Amino acid sequence: MFSIIQAAGWPIWPLLACSIVALALVIERFSSLKTMKIAPPKLLGEAMVVSRTALPPPDVVLKLEQNSLLGEVLASGLRALGANPRISEADLRSTLEGAGRQAAHKLERYLAALATIASAAPLLGLLGTVIGMIEIFGAQSGNTSNAGGGNPAQLAQGISIALYNTAFGLMVAIPALIFWRYFRARVDGYLLSMELAAEQFVRHLNRLRK
Repeated sequence: MFSIIQAAGWPIWPLLACSIVALALVIERFSSLKTMKIAPPKLLGEAMVVSRTALPPPDVVLKLEQNSLLGEVLASGLRALGANPRISEADLRSTLEGAGRQAAHKLERYLAALATIASAAPLLGLLGTVIGMIEIFGAQSGNTSNAGGGNPAQLAQGISIALYNTAFGLMVAIPALIFWRYFRARVDGYLLSMELAAEQFVRHLNRLRK
């Protein structure tokens, strides 16, 4: 394997770097995009129970905020209502929407980098192939003029080595694209569930405000 990488030339080293970065990003996203860290199923109900008749104490709000991303969004509404009991419904909704945008930014972290690797890896592989074939045909041209003919076996071996760059580029790009689409769909699902939970919590806080 190392001999193939070495023979493929310097263009394959950026692809190796992309593969390492992509693997690290996939592991990080799998670790971060867990349901219990984003939107635990029972959290909304628990938050509505503890604030059923009155605002919970600050330590409960802090615990809610530290629970998950959804907890941060819900806690922002409780804090806004605690700071201004007469806050309008529009301002309360705006507060939760702002917290939701911050949560969305955290959910989408590193997805752009993974998408960039998925798009750039085939191009890097093609670049390596083109550079390799230019060098191969240049060497064959020199052999033809100096020795009266090129070596077909050497030419075929050189082309196969050059094509390793394209193959390796696709090997990096395809998994990166698959995982990017998987994480994108996962994030969209979380955002939808958080949006629905925030809307329900706004109505709950509005009744508590009155």
